[in-house]
Amino acid sequence: MTLHYGVSSAPVQTLGAPFQLDVARRAQAMGYSSFWIAEANATEGFAVLGAASIATPELSLGTGVLALQLRTPPLAAMAAATLQSLAPDRDVYLGVGISSPVVVGQWHGAQYNDRPVAQMREYVALIRECLSGESVSFSGDFYSVKRFRLGVRLQDRTPKIIIGALNPTMLAVAGEIADGVLLNYLPASHVPWSIEQVRRGGDATIYAYIHCAVTDRDRYADIGRKDLFSYAVVDAYGNNFSRAGFSDDIDALRAAHAARDREGSVAAIGDKMLDSIQIMGDADHVRRGVQEYVDNGVEVPIVFPCPWGEDRAATVQATLAAGIGSGDT
Repeated sequence: MTLHYGVSSAPVQTLGAPFQLDVARRAQAMGYSSFWIAEANATEGFAVLGAASIATPELSLGTGVLALQLRTPPLAAMAAATLQSLAPDRDVYLGVGISSPVVVGQWHGAQYNDRPVAQMREYVALIRECLSGESVSFSGDFYSVKRFRLGVRLQDRTPKIIIGALNPTMLAVAGEIADGVLLNYLPASHVPWSIEQVRRGGDATIYAYIHCAVTDRDRYADIGRKDLFSYAVVDAYGNNFSRAGFSDDIDALRAAHAARDREGSVAAIGDKMLDSIQIMGDADHVRRGVQEYVDNGVEVPIVFPCPWGEDRAATVQATLAAGIGSGDT
């Protein structure tokens, strides 16, 4: 079976849209199949993907993931349909997730609800209705729409819906209602458990972000730890890290964080947790790390090239080359 590799520009989004497009061009030249963006406080996602649809005409295009609270379902359907019309012969992946109270509430001033699974169900159901092109009237707990009709006429392809999920219930719901589930911030060893939860709901395709860098691991280990810390303090991620085998690290991190000891919180992330999730080393080490995710059941590996090196562009280039080096399986 030939693997279809993706690449994410999420780790370089603060370096600007031109740099992200350069990553997409490099990936296309190496044989990658899809280009994915994230969206939080840097570049806006669909603007980058619209430019990528022209700059890299061979790549499928995906959001991985958008905070669903920041776009209504009709607007998300419009954006995905617009992108699909620009790339009619390629797949468009509309990846959505529940994000976090910090991103949604503090940064964007939107409402972060306490029923994320119920909101996700409504969101996806309404998007599917909007993408049908039929007149849509919908009344739910979170969204109410009257006589909306998508004005973008799609041809043979319609956008695929991907859900970013971590925890058991959302993983199962993603398997049930989405075309794919995007895993993130987990070691390869935790992939089989995650797939088991997805399969409780259905047969959604398994995508995964694989964090890696061809770089000096010892020199950039602290950056990797700080990155993990920024997610581990979010309960959904912290709980998943615990389930993945790092409960001692998370317990120590939470205790230090509660004591307002940031340095101690970061230091609580041990070498095993760091090295299992942030794959840093030479090209062979990165290549083996990516392959481990595939061996554990990831159907579409998405290389997440962390630019942790003196020359960021060179680090990304080397990481992309190593990431796709595992070839066919």
